[in-house]
Amino acid sequence: MRCVIARFPFDLTRNGVLESMKGVKPEEVTGESVTIGRRTYPAKQVGQVITRQDRRDFSAGEVLRAMTQLGFTCRGLPRAAAPAGVLSPLEHASAMLGTAAV
Repeated sequence: MRCVIARFPFDLTRNGVLESMKGVKPEEVTGESVTIGRRTYPAKQVGQVITRQDRRDFSAGEVLRAMTQLGFTCRGLPRAAAPAGVLSPLEHASAMLGTAAV
């Protein structure tokens, strides 16, 4: 399948990606990730291995799009939950005064 990563076209296949990632130790995942075989790799690490380009030359989104098209399981950034118990300025001032905000 023809994929464009960092403005360069690549002819990638599922078996080719599996072969390229064989023997590559996964780094710690802190953001977007791709599951290849039984291992989960950071998207940027996968992109670097399969394109042989510097990680600064492409985005994780480009790699995720290409790997999804090839049938790999991809995960984006985890959604940050809204902080629980955050008071508005009025509620904060009311709490400091010891009265309830209306």
